[in-house]
Amino acid sequence: GKIAEIGKSVGAGREILDAEGLALAPGFIDTHTHYDAQITWDPLANPSSALGVTTVVMGNCGFTIAPCRPTHRDLILRNLTHVEGMSLDALRSGVQWNFETFPDYLDWLEERGVGLNVAGFIGHTAVRTWVMGDEASQRAASVEEIAEMRRLVVDGVRAGALGFSTTTFEGHNGENGVPMPSLLAEEDELRALVGGLGEAGRGVFMLTSGGKTRIRFLESLAEESGRPVIIAAFLHDPTRADAIFRGLDRIADARTRNHELYAQVSACPLTMEFTLTNPYLMEAYGAWRPVMEADEEALPAVYADPAFRAAMKAELDEAGGLRAFNGEWSRIQVALVADPALADAEGRTVADMAKAENKHPLDWFLDFGLQDNLKTVFNSLLLNSDEDAVARLLKDPNTSVSLSDAGAHLTFFCDAGYGLHLLGHWTREKGLFTVEQAIHQLTARQADIYRMRGRGRLVEGTFADMILFDPATVGRGPNRRVHDLPGGGSRLTCAAEGLYGAWVNGARVADERGAVTAESFDGNLPGRVIRDFAD
Repeated sequence: GKIAEIGKSVGAGREILDAEGLALAPGFIDTHTHYDAQITWDPLANPSSALGVTTVVMGNCGFTIAPCRPTHRDLILRNLTHVEGMSLDALRSGVQWNFETFPDYLDWLEERGVGLNVAGFIGHTAVRTWVMGDEASQRAASVEEIAEMRRLVVDGVRAGALGFSTTTFEGHNGENGVPMPSLLAEEDELRALVGGLGEAGRGVFMLTSGGKTRIRFLESLAEESGRPVIIAAFLHDPTRADAIFRGLDRIADARTRNHELYAQVSACPLTMEFTLTNPYLMEAYGAWRPVMEADEEALPAVYADPAFRAAMKAELDEAGGLRAFNGEWSRIQVALVADPALADAEGRTVADMAKAENKHPLDWFLDFGLQDNLKTVFNSLLLNSDEDAVARLLKDPNTSVSLSDAGAHLTFFCDAGYGLHLLGHWTREKGLFTVEQAIHQLTARQADIYRMRGRGRLVEGTFADMILFDPATVGRGPNRRVHDLPGGGSRLTCAAEGLYGAWVNGARVADERGAVTAESFDGNLPGRVIRDFAD
C-alpha cells in the first residue's frame, strides 16, 4: 500500500494508466467530518470517496457515537438527528452497535474494514453522557466525574484517538432544544480534559467555539497541554465583517509565543436547504426555543403565535451575534413549493416578497410556510458570501482549509467536494493559489497539523493515497437530492468534475464515473484506521 518508486524507468506495473495531460497528487485529507455513524454502514463514506478524499477525520465538535452504553444509544442518536441534521430513521436502521467503549469502536472498524483511511476524535458529548447519563445536559460535573472523563480521554488517545473534541457554540442543541452536554461544561472541566492530551503526550484538541469562548483561554489550554488547538468555525459574517479577522489577529499573536492554534476555514459559501419543520439556521436565537421544544404537530400553532413572532423580531433587531443568520432576508429564497398555487414565489427572496406584500419579513416567511403546510423548501446563502473576505481567510498562514461537515447536515447542504472547489474555483478561476499550493493546503499541511505519519505527500515510502485529475476542468458539480440512506431517507450529494481516479493505499476507490462499491473489494477494503500519530 505504499509508493515503491518514482521515476521514468520503474519497470512494468500490474496496471498501467495513460495520464497524459492530467495531474497526479496526494488524496485530500478532510479534517472536519461527521462520518462516525455513517461509517458503520457505509465503509466508503459516500460521497467523499468519489470526491478525491482519501482520509477523513471524524468526531469533530464532540459529536461521536463512542463511548456509548447500550442504555444511551437512542439518546445519542436523537441528539445527532437534531444537531447534525441526520435522519433518525436512517440512524436507527443503519448504525451497527458492535462496540461500547471508544477503543472497542476503533477495534470493530478495523475488524470490519474501511474503504477510506479513518481517524477519529474522542468526543466530549459521548464522554460526558457515559459518565453522567441524562444529567450530562443538565448540570456541571463534579470533581470525581471530571476525573473519570479525563481517564476516558487519556485511555482513548492511547488506544488511537486522534485527540479530543468539543463544542461551546450556543447553536448546538439536541432534541427539543436541550443543550448538547458539552455546553454545560465549565472551564475547569475543559482544562482537565485537554490536559489529558498532555498526560498522554499526544493528540489534537478541536472545538467549535461559542460567543463566550475567548482565544486567550484557548491559548492557555495549548500552553498548559503542549498540544495543538483547532478552532472552528471561522466563516465570514457580512453583518460582523471585521470580527473574524480580529480573531485571526489573536491567533497570530498566540503563534508568536509558540502556542499552536489554527482557525478552520471553508472554501465554500455556507448554503442551506431547509423547511420550517427543521429550520436549523434559526436555532442560535433564544426566542426560537419554542420551535425546538415543539413536536411537528404543534409547530403551526407556535409559528402563528403573535407573542413568539414579537420575541423573534426583537431579537432579530439586536446587534448580530455568533450565528449563521442575522436577519439577511435577501439571502433566503423560495426554492420549491408543494402547493402549485404558490409556484410564483419560487426563485424569489423573502425580502422581495415581504416588501411586495408590505409585511415584516419574518411574518411573510412564517405565513408562507404555514400556507404551504410547512413543506416549502427554502434555500439560504448565509456565511462566506463575500469572496474577497473568504480569499483573505484562505490565504492566512494560521488557517486550515476544512469544514466540509461531510456525513452531517445531509438534508441541508453538501460541502464534501470542498477540495475540488478549491482547485476549480479558487485556483483555476480566481488564481488565488497555484495548483501546487492548493494541493499542499488540502494534503501535506493537514497531515502535518494532525500529526499523521506517511500521509499527504507523494514520496517513496509514503502511503499511496492519490488522486488523478485534469487541472483544466476539475471542480465540484451541483448538489442533487438522492434517497439512498437506510430506510430510504434523503440527502444532498454532488459529483466530481475532472476527477479521473482516487486510490487509497494503492487500491482504486473511484474512477471517472465516481466511487466504486464496497462489494467490489470482496471484503478486503483498502482503508486503514489510523491510530498511530506523531507526538
